[in-house]
Amino acid sequence: MSKITKAFLYNFLGFAPLFIIFRVIAGYATNLTGFWLPLTAAVAASILAPKFKAIKTNEGEKIFMSWMFIKGVKEVK
Repeated sequence: MSKITKAFLYNFLGFAPLFIIFRVIAGYATNLTGFWLPLTAAVAASILAPKFKAIKTNEGEKIFMSWMFIKGVKEVK
């Protein structure tokens, strides 16, 4: 599996659980209906989910992660 595919899967696995959690919480805690409920959950999950990116370096392709709860960019091994 290529590093780009792994980065895409990591992004999905970081976003999907947060989206589901925020969707359920927003459904119970607010009066949002229809289009606004999943939109609110998607925005919140997009902001809080870690971001992964595959980058070509001199040593080969590597995956890096940035997240608002950690300082800087970290390499995923």
